[in-house]
Amino acid sequence: MSENAKDEAVAIPAQSDGTQSEAAGTATLAEDAAPGEVLLKVTGLQKHFPIKKGLLQRQVGAVRAVDGIDFEVKAGETLGVVGESGCGKSTMGRLITRLLEPTAGKVEFQGKDITHLGVGGMRPLRRDVQMIFQDPYSSLNPRHTIGTIISAPFHLQGVEPEGGVKKEVQRLLSVVGLNPEHYNRYPHEFSGGQRQRIGIARALALNPKLVVADEPVSALDVSIQAQVVNLLDDLQQELGLTYVIIAHDLSVVRHVSDRIAVMYLGKIMELADRDLIYKTPMHPYTKALMSAVPIPDPSRKSAKSERILLKGDVPSPIAPPSGCRFHTRCWKATQICTTTEPPLKELRPGQQVACHHPENFEDQAPQDVVLLSDAKEAAELVSEKALADSAATSAAVAAEVESDEADEAEAERTKDAGAAEDTEATEDTGSGDKPGAEAAEVAESADGADEEPPAKGKPGKPGKSGK
Repeated sequence: MSENAKDEAVAIPAQSDGTQSEAAGTATLAEDAAPGEVLLKVTGLQKHFPIKKGLLQRQVGAVRAVDGIDFEVKAGETLGVVGESGCGKSTMGRLITRLLEPTAGKVEFQGKDITHLGVGGMRPLRRDVQMIFQDPYSSLNPRHTIGTIISAPFHLQGVEPEGGVKKEVQRLLSVVGLNPEHYNRYPHEFSGGQRQRIGIARALALNPKLVVADEPVSALDVSIQAQVVNLLDDLQQELGLTYVIIAHDLSVVRHVSDRIAVMYLGKIMELADRDLIYKTPMHPYTKALMSAVPIPDPSRKSAKSERILLKGDVPSPIAPPSGCRFHTRCWKATQICTTTEPPLKELRPGQQVACHHPENFEDQAPQDVVLLSDAKEAAELVSEKALADSAATSAAVAAEVESDEADEAEAERTKDAGAAEDTEATEDTGSGDKPGAEAAEVAESADGADEEPPAKGKPGKPGKSGK
């Protein structure tokens, strides 16, 4: 991209919110948050989807998609959110963009509470908070041209860009790497990666401050993933964007994120800086996720895999487990994990974790030294190296490892003792057979001595002694 093109890409289009500015062609924009300042703050956010049955549609339960999460996003940074399918990542993204109404909690944007703002109250904020949707096939209207799709934010917000809407849309297409001449084409005429670029262009139309990207590359092949990820990175550097990126691919998250939040069953298990969470993960669930990341190193081809397999499936969000929600699949779970929910607290600068028995840190509940039966079953799927690492930070795991080692040593001693007894029995049998054979040989020798040896000479003729 040339320097002139970069200048055009960074330029903020003049915006009009229905009121005339003092100078024509200029926009009245809210003051941007300085880099490092808190742009988005979420406190105790919950979203429960009711389950209704019967003729009167009475509520009989609720799906706890998001069940009390707290985090902050600073201006200019990228927060990555990872976790298994169904853990509440996409719901969280729709809550902070106010596409869903929260059940409880608070969402603050630039210090303003936007939790329960209506449609009219949220309309001005739509310029500052935009979303890139997961599926580029269903998020674009097939009956509209991409020019109409990308220009929709300008018409809805009453914004008139400098030079006209068409010129601005064509500029946005060039920014995301598409041909401006394709202004009148329809979505079905583009590939999956190109459609995702159209979605990015639409999200950037009003020059937002916060962009929530819900798995922006999950539906794309690897080469197109790299293009879209690099595009997002370049746009952040050029436009000073703040991202919340939701993804499954831990390699993609590591490439684009400054901090990473790990979600499990509607809760944040760990929130830490990128380097800390990849080098020294604290939560057992985070460690299991990191062990699943393939390492592209041919020298490790014959090395033993240290993959940590988790026991069973994710519990239902309708009736989540008591205490720590991961205790049904954790190899370090003790009694306190079933009764007391661990709070998300900072154990190391830049690293928060919700765990009674964290990895790579001292045990927070050393009084519990007995593993649950589920934990013992889960430990069978964990590699010896991972168990040894866990034993260094968990008294219960250490006791279980010592017990297993003692059982193995006892079994080895029993095996050796049995082998020794078999050897002795074999030797005894062999020594008993040998004297009997020797006695038979002696008896045969004695019988031969008693018989008179035959006389020398030809048969039938007397010998010399007979003369």
